[in-house]
Amino acid sequence: MPLNEQVLALILGGGQGSRLFPLTLYRSKPAVPIGGKYRLIDIPISNCLNSEIRRMFVLTQFNSASLNRHVSQTYRMDLFSRGFVEILAAEQTPDNPNWFQGTADAVRQAERHFVLYDADYYLILAGDQLYQMDYNDLIAAHVASKADITLAALPVTTEEASSMGVFRFGPSGQIAAF
Repeated sequence: MPLNEQVLALILGGGQGSRLFPLTLYRSKPAVPIGGKYRLIDIPISNCLNSEIRRMFVLTQFNSASLNRHVSQTYRMDLFSRGFVEILAAEQTPDNPNWFQGTADAVRQAERHFVLYDADYYLILAGDQLYQMDYNDLIAAHVASKADITLAALPVTTEEASSMGVFRFGPSGQIAAF
């Protein structure tokens, strides 16, 4: 089975997005329009499609109506493939009355849905960032290094780092601090 068919993508539908206010007054950051009819969420979905990753969940919670509508109206895979782009909205359940408490918690709570799918690898993506990436290269590097987790990050200057989460890497390329 090709490597990309062993991957399930989990795209994080974003939080409050207060730095983009007023664009995020009635929508989450991934639903913010860009380039006409497109939304920020279309970037990671397009990167998946161009990497031939066809199984994607979008995890949503905050101001998600327009994002949910855009995804459900835009992405419909053919009936003869196993591909899909499906919304996993935050939900309260009998065993967990809480909404998502951050991005890691969103993945943890949605796990009960996506573990039902046959996948050897999970690609966890931000739904609100602009970039182009061939995920096949990332996944191949992950498999070749036999890593438990692989992160993609860009180097930034000290001035830029003050507004971001920052990784410090050790000599072997492993994360030494965050």
